[in-house]
Amino acid sequence: MFMGTKMLSRAAAFMVFAGAAALAPAQAQAQAQETVKIGLILPMTGGQASTGKQIDNAVKLYMQQNGDTVAGKKIEIILKDDAAVPDNTKRLAQELIVNDKVNLIAGFGVTPAALAAAPLATQAKIPEIVMAAGTSIITERSPYIVRTSFTLAQSSTIIGDWAVKNGIKKVATLTSDYAPGNDALNFFKEHFVAGGGEIVEEVKVPLANPDFAPFLQRMKDAKPDAMFVFVPAGQGGNFMKQYAERGLDKAGIKVIGPGDVMDDDVLNGMGDAALGTVTAHLYSAAHPSQMNKDFVAAYKKDFGNRPGFMAVSGYDGIHLIYDALKKTNGNTDGDALIAAMKGMKWESPRGPISIDPETRDIIQNIYIRKVEKVDGELYNVEFATFPDVKDAGKTKK
Repeated sequence: MFMGTKMLSRAAAFMVFAGAAALAPAQAQAQAQETVKIGLILPMTGGQASTGKQIDNAVKLYMQQNGDTVAGKKIEIILKDDAAVPDNTKRLAQELIVNDKVNLIAGFGVTPAALAAAPLATQAKIPEIVMAAGTSIITERSPYIVRTSFTLAQSSTIIGDWAVKNGIKKVATLTSDYAPGNDALNFFKEHFVAGGGEIVEEVKVPLANPDFAPFLQRMKDAKPDAMFVFVPAGQGGNFMKQYAERGLDKAGIKVIGPGDVMDDDVLNGMGDAALGTVTAHLYSAAHPSQMNKDFVAAYKKDFGNRPGFMAVSGYDGIHLIYDALKKTNGNTDGDALIAAMKGMKWESPRGPISIDPETRDIIQNIYIRKVEKVDGELYNVEFATFPDVKDAGKTKK
C-alpha cells in the first residue's frame, strides 16, 4: 500500500511536471506577444553616422516622453548598425526578422539600405518604416514600406521654381552620385529650365568621403549666379569649409538646394560663408511653433546639440508606430498596421504632416529658408511656406 502511494505521488508529480512543461512554451509565447519588437537599422558608424545618431536620439526622446508601453504592449527597440552598407542592412534585417522575431523594421539611413530590406519586409509581411532615405521610388518597392522622412523631389522642385522667380539665371550643379542625388538634380533641373534658367556646369561627386575641392574649382570657373548642391546629411560642413577655402563665397556664388547641405546638425560650425544660403526643406530647428521649441529644448537638454531634419523624421517615425498600435489595439499583424498608418495625420515639430493613403509616402510643408545669425548662432530662418507637398516623383505618374 505504501509503495502504491509513493508510485502514485510520483506519477502525479510527473503529470504536474509534464503539464508545466507543456504550459511553458504557451506562457513564453504569451509573454512574447506582450512585447512589440522594433528592429532599428541605422548607420551608427561611417560617413552617415550623424544620421543614425540623430534618429536613435529622437526615438529615445520620444519613448522617454511617451513611455515604453502602447495598447498594453511593451515596446522593445533592437538597434543594429549597418554603417549604410546595403549588404549589412539585408543581413541584419534578415537576422532581426528570423532570429529576433521583430514586428517592424525601421530606420534606413540611405536609399540603397532601404531598398535592400524591401523584399524581406514583403516576404515577412512586416512594416518597414523609412525614417531617412529620400529617393522617390522607395515606397514602390514594397506594399509594407511607409516613409516619415521626405523625398528629394519635394524640396528640389520648389527651390527650382524659387530660383527662376528670384533672378537666378545661370546655375552650376554639384550632387552626390547616387539615387537621391540624381533625384535632386533631375527635379531641380526640370523646374529651373522650364522656368527659363540655364545649367552652365554639372558635376557629380562620389558619395563616400568626397573631396569637393577640384569640383568646386569647376563651379567657380563656370561663373554661375548660384550653385545647386545636394550632399547627404552630415557632409554639408565639409562641403562649406571647402567652398569658403576656394573663395566661392567671395566670388558671389551663392549656394541653393534642398536643405540637406544646411543640416541643423552641422550648420553652426560652418562659419559666415553659410550666411545668406537659401534652401527648401521640411524642417528647421528655428521653426517657430511651440511644439518645435519644446522639441528642440528637450533634444538639446538630453543630447547637447540641436536636432536636424533626420531627428524629426525619426521622432515622427516612432510616433507613427505608436499611433498605429493604438489604432489596432496592440495587434501587430503587418497588414493591420499598414492599414492603420495609411491616411494618418498629426502635428509634428516640423508642422502638419500626413501619410498619403495611396503611396504610403509623407505629405508635408516645404519651407524656403535663409541662413541668418540669431543670438550669435546660425539658423535656417523660414520665410515662405508651401503647404501639403506630395512627392512629385509619384504625382507625375
